Amino acid sequence: MAIEGFDYKGFAQNLTQQALELVPAEFNNAQKQYVANTLLNFSTVAGEALYNDTELNFNADTAVMITQIIAEWSFHKSVDLIRSGIPQQYWDPIMQKIAFTIFEVAKQAFKQNLPQDQILQLIEHHVRKTYIDAIAELKEKNLITEELQERASKMSNIDDMMQQAAAQEQAAQQAAAQQNAPNQPSGGLPQPVQSGVPQPQQSAVQPKIFKLATLAMLFRNMKAEKVQTILNRFDPDDATSVIRFMEMDDLDSKVDARAALRCLQEIKMSMPKTKDVTPSKLVNRIQNISQYVDRAQMEQILKLERQRVKRFVFNALEGEFYEIAPRIGNIIASHIEDSV
Repeated sequence: MAIEGFDYKGFAQNLTQQALELVPAEFNNAQKQYVANTLLNFSTVAGEALYNDTELNFNADTAVMITQIIAEWSFHKSVDLIRSGIPQQYWDPIMQKIAFTIFEVAKQAFKQNLPQDQILQLIEHHVRKTYIDAIAELKEKNLITEELQERASKMSNIDDMMQQAAAQEQAAQQAAAQQNAPNQPSGGLPQPVQSGVPQPQQSAVQPKIFKLATLAMLFRNMKAEKVQTILNRFDPDDATSVIRFMEMDDLDSKVDARAALRCLQEIKMSMPKTKDVTPSKLVNRIQNISQYVDRAQMEQILKLERQRVKRFVFNALEGEFYEIAPRIGNIIASHIEDSV
């Protein structure tokens, strides 16, 4: 019997449209289309197989989750393959192995009613292993060089995106702190003029306005709740200005990109340097937080976070350090401390 309420075709199309907005900007049209087509094909095939399955008896929620997992990993690993430099004729066979692995592992894991975190960890492990093994097979057949094998094996778009998101949040938090720094001009901020954001030549007259506009561009790529948390630290007039800038449809075209980057760099340079963070200190910070929240509450706090973030936190609760860049670990720890 088909799964009621599971429109796998529409869902796959929706996922593909979302993915197109995240394809790396440096990809050409053919590469962007490959990522989109790969995600669409595998998510559609998986969705159809689940929809027509008569033995597993999955409901629509489970079918959606499995399909979405396949779509997400199809996106990340196709991006990795394109960036790796591996010849295109080998992309499809590798992606087929990855999609098949996810589908089979996910079906068995959900059938056994394993905890969601455990399922995601299991799938991530098998995806990474399948990807690396497939590349190693190309090397064994002398189809690629050892140098290319090493380069391709290190590719991980999912890790890159997580680090970029963490860096964006850190920059925004630093900028928010600067708004209350002693060297900031006092008094209210003039509201954004209807004609738009001041261009670089005007920024000498209204430097604070330009910084707020730059922050608005940054906030557009962050989750709404995180933006609100940061804006709560702003002067009310400044926060209102940032929100108005974020609502401007043509904001990007009115702010010179190079000037915006210089502005963010100035904000970063003006902030105190982050203290050295060691693995042991990060583990201790996470364990200290556990004195105030139980595991269920911690799982709720991390519900929307990436799997590697969850693994870092729960390993720390057990006294172990999950290998992650210390500065990223510091951001994660700070985020949890602010959430408690």
